[in-house]
Amino acid sequence: MQKDAKIYVAGHRGLVGSAILKNLKGRGYTNFITRTHKELDLTDGAAVQQFFREEQPEYVFLAAAKVGGIVANNRYRADFIYENLMIQNNVIHQSYLNGIKKLMFLGSTCIYPKNCPQPMKEDYLLTDVLEFTNEPYAIAKIAGIKLCESYNLQYGTNFISVMPTNLYGPNDNFDLEKSHVLPALIRKIHLGKALRENNWDLIRSDLNSLPIEGINGEASEEEMLKMLNNYGLRSNAEGVSVDIWGSGKPMREFLWSEDMADACVFLMEKADFEDTYPEGTKEIRNTHINIGTGQDISIAALANEIKSIIGFDGSFNFDATKPDGTMKKLTDVTKLNALGWKHKIGLGEGIKLLYEWYLVKINS
Repeated sequence: MQKDAKIYVAGHRGLVGSAILKNLKGRGYTNFITRTHKELDLTDGAAVQQFFREEQPEYVFLAAAKVGGIVANNRYRADFIYENLMIQNNVIHQSYLNGIKKLMFLGSTCIYPKNCPQPMKEDYLLTDVLEFTNEPYAIAKIAGIKLCESYNLQYGTNFISVMPTNLYGPNDNFDLEKSHVLPALIRKIHLGKALRENNWDLIRSDLNSLPIEGINGEASEEEMLKMLNNYGLRSNAEGVSVDIWGSGKPMREFLWSEDMADACVFLMEKADFEDTYPEGTKEIRNTHINIGTGQDISIAALANEIKSIIGFDGSFNFDATKPDGTMKKLTDVTKLNALGWKHKIGLGEGIKLLYEWYLVKINS
C-alpha cells in the first residue's frame, strides 16, 4: 500500500477498527475514509453501493460487526446472524464491483467447532458442530470467509480473512450485559473494590460515565446497590463478592487489540491471497489466518490476575448454573508466525494498560 492510498476502515470507532486506524496512522498512512453507523448503515445495500461509487476506496478493512459476549450472543441470536451477514455481503460485494485492490475481512476464532482439537488450526474449520451460544455469529463469520474465498477464486480479487482470538484494549466495551469477559471482569472487580472500600464517589463516577439500565451517579445509594446486586456485586457483613458466569474452568486466549491491529496492517502490506494456501493446492479452502498469542489462561486465573492488579480483596462466586461455552479455545498461530509476525504485549501488561485506560475514561 502506498502511504497516500485511499483506505476505508469500516467500524473505525470500535475496539478493532480504532486500533487498526491508529496503527495505520502510526505507520505514516494519511488518506482515510471513515463513516459512523449514523452516517452509513452497512446493512443498507443501496447506501453502501452509493458510498463505494462516490468514495472509490483502494483498500478496505472490514472491521464493522455486531459483537458481544456470551450473554448477548445467546440472547440476540437473530440480530447477530442477520446484521453481520448483511454488513459482510454489502461491503465485500461492493468491493468487488468497484475494483478494490485488497480487502481484509475480520472474523473471530468462534468459527471453530465446539470440541475442536487444540490448538485450533485453520484446517479445523467446518469439521464438527459449533458452540450453541454463539452459533449464529459464527455462521455469519464463516460465510464471510467463504465469500472472500469465492470472489477470489471466481473473479481474481485479493480479499484476505483474519480470525483474531479474544481481544481487549482501548475503546473496549464495558457494558456488563453485552461486553466480553475481560472488560466485564475489570469493571465488576473495580466496582467490587469501590464497594469494599465504601467509596461511593468512585461508584458514582463509574455510573456517570457508563450508566447501567438507566442508573447513573445521581441515583441513591440504595438504588445503585440494588442494581449492582442484580449484576452479581454483593455486599454484606462478610465483605464483597463478585459473581462470575460459569465454573471458571474454561481456558481462553487474549490478545491486546493494538497487537491485533499491527498484525492486520502487516498482513495487508506483506501478504496476498495466494500466500494463504500451499502452492499447487487443488481445492483451495481454509485460507483465513488466525491472529493470536498461542497462550491461554483459565477464567478463574484471569479473574485472580485482574483482582491482584486492581487490588480487590473480596471473593468470587463462580455460578456453574450459567453456561461455560467452549472449554478450551487456543489458536494455532503457526501460519501467522511463518508469515513473519508475532505478538508483543503479554496478558499481565495488557490488563494493567486497559485498567489505566478505563480509569481515565470514567474520570474524564
